[in-house]
Amino acid sequence: MTPEINLKTRELRANPYPTYARLRKESPVVLYKHPIFGKTYYLTRYNDIVSSFTDPRLANDRRNVLEGKKDPMDRWWVPKLFRILQNNMLAKDVPDHRRLRDLVHKGFTPRRVEEMKQAVERIVSELLDAAEKKPAVDLLADFALPLPLTVISEMMGVPEEDRLTFHRQMGGLLDNLTTPAGFLLQTPNAFNMMRFFRKLIRLRQTEPRDDLLTALVQAEEQGDRLNEDELISMIFLLLLAGHETTVNLIGNGTLALLQHPEQLQKLREHPELIGSAVEELLRYGNPVDQPSPRYAREEIQLEGHVIPKGATVMCLLASANRDESVFENADTLDITRKPNRHVAFGMGVHYCLGAPLARLEGTIALQHLVRRFPDMKLAVPAEQLRWRGSIGLRGLKALPLLLSPSGAPAAMREAA
Repeated sequence: MTPEINLKTRELRANPYPTYARLRKESPVVLYKHPIFGKTYYLTRYNDIVSSFTDPRLANDRRNVLEGKKDPMDRWWVPKLFRILQNNMLAKDVPDHRRLRDLVHKGFTPRRVEEMKQAVERIVSELLDAAEKKPAVDLLADFALPLPLTVISEMMGVPEEDRLTFHRQMGGLLDNLTTPAGFLLQTPNAFNMMRFFRKLIRLRQTEPRDDLLTALVQAEEQGDRLNEDELISMIFLLLLAGHETTVNLIGNGTLALLQHPEQLQKLREHPELIGSAVEELLRYGNPVDQPSPRYAREEIQLEGHVIPKGATVMCLLASANRDESVFENADTLDITRKPNRHVAFGMGVHYCLGAPLARLEGTIALQHLVRRFPDMKLAVPAEQLRWRGSIGLRGLKALPLLLSPSGAPAAMREAA
């Protein structure tokens, strides 16, 4: 019998790793009764998760396994926005997935991302200049969020005045969609986001620019390659993936370094380790706990467990990245770890399109932060930190820091 787990407890959100370790030892598959999708089967071991990324028995598009059954997302209380989001490329199988991915991949190639390095450096410096003037900061609100939000918004052509509003709406959706009541309560939020997306589309139809959103709109107009639902879901996905992962990489990564001062000191003394440090912080901090769901095309037998045909299957990336059979001293932060075969960005055809951008932003952000504030420390006890309610993304609600020993702004210290 497949054991069950409750992924929503505060204890599990604060520190899921002991539970994940027990599950890897006792069961490669664990059951979670999702309030929307029903029985959901979670994979816990690295090798099973890696294999699942290329397993032809698993589909990304739920409609390919329904066989006439009603889609859970078609219920009356599910806002239209969420039905539309089923058209995003993460929820597609080939060839539809390739058609959608080809529309945007040129905006995220390593070469294109490298060209953005100077802009990222500038934004990081400006944000840290402002942070240095404060006695204390919330690293997420003052630094980790505005950096990637600014970058992806400029890439997409989102007006500056709309960016924070969009992020707040996005956060409300991600953190509260765990029950039918949560869906209903988010209906006004979903309506506002639909209006926001349509506003962006109209804006770029009438005022085209050299940005990714204009390219998507023109692709729709010129070749009917994107219908409106696909266009809306693509905008949502790019804006979401374009900043949420990086926010958590910077936030979780900074917390991990502060909780492992010997690793923080090593990074300060050897800044050339920043590349391997970012990879280790991705593995150790797990900004994405689980990727988009997949669905069993047929009954799957896995080490004594049966995953029924049509069932929802999820991968616990955070469990895979702490699997002791793959990573030596898996629960130890080691910024020199090599090789580091983490799966923080997934694998296979659905490998995270924005991985090069997230790596660039995380590298520059952490490099400057560590060098510029050698005395930074938590402004509250670690046990007072709270994690967000989303079970897909793993991130803090806030990360209060003192950037200097006294907590005084740099200008005040210099004047003294």
